Amino acid sequence: MKIEEEIKGRFRNEYHKGLINITYTAKQLNYEFYQSLKKHGLAEHQYNVLRILRGFHSESPLSIRFIKERMLDKDSDVSRIVDRLFQKALVSRVENPEDRRQKSVDITESGLALLDKMYDCEQKADTLLSNLTIEEVAKLNQLLDKIREKKE
Repeated sequence: MKIEEEIKGRFRNEYHKGLINITYTAKQLNYEFYQSLKKHGLAEHQYNVLRILRGFHSESPLSIRFIKERMLDKDSDVSRIVDRLFQKALVSRVENPEDRRQKSVDITESGLALLDKMYDCEQKADTLLSNLTIEEVAKLNQLLDKIREKKE
């Protein structure tokens, strides 16, 4: 369905329409993915932190700054997210004795097991764009990368 029909709106020009279309589509895809995460008791940001910790497990423990640099949402309060994951025993954290603000974080065996159990979420993520061919997804990725390029 076209974005005009979906939101019953009008646009100033194609650039405005494109921005609204990207935003609306991203929110819709996010919502669908979030529904699969809820079944496992995790929020999207928590899942993102666990995935980062698993992906860099060989380099663990990781600093909060290291995790934050790799988050999808750069405004995330990683310290609070880590606190919540710590309460669920999905991560371990160690404070720097010289500076209590600095913490080293690692994923626990429980966290790794949960991610393994959440394979259905990863499969769900793969299906969210399944109405596109692999070539179309590659072109979409190329266009999205181009949008984020810095203009000088």
